[in-house]
Amino acid sequence: MSRDSLNIMIGGEAGQGLVTIGQVLCKCLVKSGYHILVTQDYMSRVRGGHNTFTIRAATRELDTPTEGVDLLIALNQETLDLHTGQLNPGAVVVAGQELSCQEGRCLSVPYKELAEGAHLNTIALGVAAGLLSLDQNLVADTLTAALGKKKDDKVVEANREGLKKSFDWLGGQEAECGVLAQPSEAPARMVLGGNQAIALGALAAGLKFLAFYPMTPSTAIALTVIAHADDMGVVYEQAEDEIAAINMALGASYAGAPAMVCTSGGGYALMTEGVSLAGMTETPMVIAIAMRPGPATGLPTRTEQGDLLFALHGGHGEFPRAILAPGDVKQCFEAGYHALHLAEKYQGPVFILTDQFLADSLRALEPFGLEGREAVRPGGQGEQGEDYKRYQITPDGISPRRLPGMGPELVVADSDEHTEQGHITEDLELRVRMNHKRLQKEKGLRSETIAPAFSGPEEPETLLVSWGSSQGPVAAAARRLRDEGQSVGSCHFSQVWPLDPEQFAGRMGLAGQVVVIEGNATGQFAGLLKKEAGISPQRLIGRCDGLNLTPEYILRQLAN
Repeated sequence: MSRDSLNIMIGGEAGQGLVTIGQVLCKCLVKSGYHILVTQDYMSRVRGGHNTFTIRAATRELDTPTEGVDLLIALNQETLDLHTGQLNPGAVVVAGQELSCQEGRCLSVPYKELAEGAHLNTIALGVAAGLLSLDQNLVADTLTAALGKKKDDKVVEANREGLKKSFDWLGGQEAECGVLAQPSEAPARMVLGGNQAIALGALAAGLKFLAFYPMTPSTAIALTVIAHADDMGVVYEQAEDEIAAINMALGASYAGAPAMVCTSGGGYALMTEGVSLAGMTETPMVIAIAMRPGPATGLPTRTEQGDLLFALHGGHGEFPRAILAPGDVKQCFEAGYHALHLAEKYQGPVFILTDQFLADSLRALEPFGLEGREAVRPGGQGEQGEDYKRYQITPDGISPRRLPGMGPELVVADSDEHTEQGHITEDLELRVRMNHKRLQKEKGLRSETIAPAFSGPEEPETLLVSWGSSQGPVAAAARRLRDEGQSVGSCHFSQVWPLDPEQFAGRMGLAGQVVVIEGNATGQFAGLLKKEAGISPQRLIGRCDGLNLTPEYILRQLAN
């Protein structure tokens, strides 16, 4: 039976190699012409705990995960106990002979007999790949590339042989998991995650310095930058804590190196004084926050959209900022690129908000060129001369910025209130003028706000509003309701601050009811809509259990 899409779940403990299986399958599916969308769910353990790596595969482009499982690769009994209730009709379960499989069509695999020196997860990979009708040579070559860092060729050869045995074993079984329709072509596509895309976008914009303290789920941003640092001329530093990280980055930016830090909510809590320093000294800074559930350590490896207001208000005093909230992996790249340019132009902090779901979600993307993209050029604003005023009061609030030691100008910066030249002052009248000068930049930021994207009827009975990573699930829910004949539209915000009501208030006013859907309990973005645009949503759908939104979850909530 041919399926439009297939959900493949690999479950087991940390340390059992389920991510390796998942990543190799992803690459093979994409090389075979399929689109993919990955959801990773893992516990805060180095070893043990229960983790899953779920791949949705289809011949068409995918924008959301869905519930239900068509192929379950169970590496331990806990996976069977927890997920057999999620099996779709006709689903297949792959499990070791020692496990008790009570649901679905179960393939009991003799792992130890087939392995003989190979990793057990390689056998599971072979069985899964065979069920998906993937080419055996393609899988073997992709696995070899994944194992390529191992110096022992015998390990690689043993795993290739184990893979062959698993394919041969499967050939003697009667099993299929619902064959995916064959793609008409297999164009070259990239397999890219949200964190990787943010890093690559920042590199495309000319990132030259990154400081960080490792914090799930943001660390892959730093690791991606580090992987390309030598080629791109980037200096990076794993700091002793987040306070040091942001102050290092501020120093680098002050000296002329476009800079970024990456963290999560707990790390950003330590960075807030540094964010205020960026606001006062008008120093460009990009802060990427990969959100996870709090308060405190909360659920450190799960997902949530709970730090929007924290990013907006973190840092004492009043100063302008912009907050980008990409909704998919391609938008993550655009956010990384755009954030560096905004920070440089308006001389202050710019935030990128993502979350564990989007940060760890792999997608298949068509290669895209970098034509027309330019790297930021720090220190280019204003004229040179001995009467240089770093904080000159200007109509748009943007003052001339020169780099220390790069010309005849004396470049002064101070965390206290200061004169136009940058020297400390307690002139209270000047303080008011300086504060207004800085705040004036928000008008420029608002003029460049990315407009929300609408889809569906112009005057829907129901308008579903989303921001950030909730884009795909909300759009899919709206499509399903339209397919049932309902009048439903959707609206997605990929920038959540500043908001420009002229971009959306009129069209929202045409909807019978506005429903805001976000991954938190209190409706943080819904509150911003009311405050900034006078729009009071008739309904809020939130999720704060650590799991990502799905179309099914949204439809269940709408039906209640």
